[in-house]
Amino acid sequence: MIDPFGRTVSYLRVSVTDRCDFRCTYCMAENMTFLPKKDLLTLEEMNRLCSAFISKGVRKIRLTGGEPLVRKNIMFLVRELGRHVHSGGLDELTVTTNGSQLARYADELYDCGVRRINVSLDTLDPAKFKAITRWGDFSKVMEGIDAAQKAGLKIKLNAVALKDLNAAEIPEMIRFAHGRGMDLTVIETMPMGEIEEDRTDHYLPLSELRADLESEFTLADIPYKTGGPARYVEVKETGGRLGFITPMTHNFCESCNRVRLTCTGTLYMCLGQNDAADLRTALRASESDEYLYAAIDEAISRKPKGHDFIIDRQHRKPAVARHMSVTGG
Repeated sequence: MIDPFGRTVSYLRVSVTDRCDFRCTYCMAENMTFLPKKDLLTLEEMNRLCSAFISKGVRKIRLTGGEPLVRKNIMFLVRELGRHVHSGGLDELTVTTNGSQLARYADELYDCGVRRINVSLDTLDPAKFKAITRWGDFSKVMEGIDAAQKAGLKIKLNAVALKDLNAAEIPEMIRFAHGRGMDLTVIETMPMGEIEEDRTDHYLPLSELRADLESEFTLADIPYKTGGPARYVEVKETGGRLGFITPMTHNFCESCNRVRLTCTGTLYMCLGQNDAADLRTALRASESDEYLYAAIDEAISRKPKGHDFIIDRQHRKPAVARHMSVTGG
């Protein structure tokens, strides 16, 4: 699949649910109204959609949410997609999770062909973790990380950089992650969905964070890539990798290889744009995949060049109204 700007689309991110067992302050409101369950694709339909994308050239699928592991019977989909990994039809099946359910599912994820996961973790301070996530239990996440490493899963920690909340902790998080053989990626907060706070209060440009880190660490740019938007450096003092995802200060649109599928069958060709394609109708219109393939091709032909995210005091409204949990990370 080639978009209008010559970029090969080979990476599909799938939000299997908009629900989450956390309520992270920068992501969603505490009293969220989630989609009615009747509006969601069945897991069988999700499997068929994902398989169609694999047939069209997708080589990597990441399951996201909300929190993907709270979706009932989610391991059915993981196992079905894992068959494409075992057959060689898919290079990689990965999961982004908050870690709350990892202790329960880590072994099964590995058995299904998952070898690498991302765990969202913004602080190592249990009290601060509770304040950021509202509903999260830090000890459960730590148990999940332990279980995942024991199962053989390679972990990358994702931390949203938040001024006056966790910025001073990033050095400690680097040492923690690298000390356990995990990569760490820091992410700029993005203006998606209405929340109870003003994002400008905690927005931290990663250029500032990197400058601060370079007073303590030696950072060397490296060409390492995982298929996503992170740019990596090697931290000389720890020997580990640190990634920077900068949708605000230095967007990565020129190399975008991704599209995002929601749990209702809506395909977003860009995280930061509202243009979308309804694949649920195409999916349910026929048992044949020809109509579905045509709908996918039409959607890819509309993939935009990039997004227009802005965070400042003059742009208090989110760039897009939908929450990140709807689109799928």
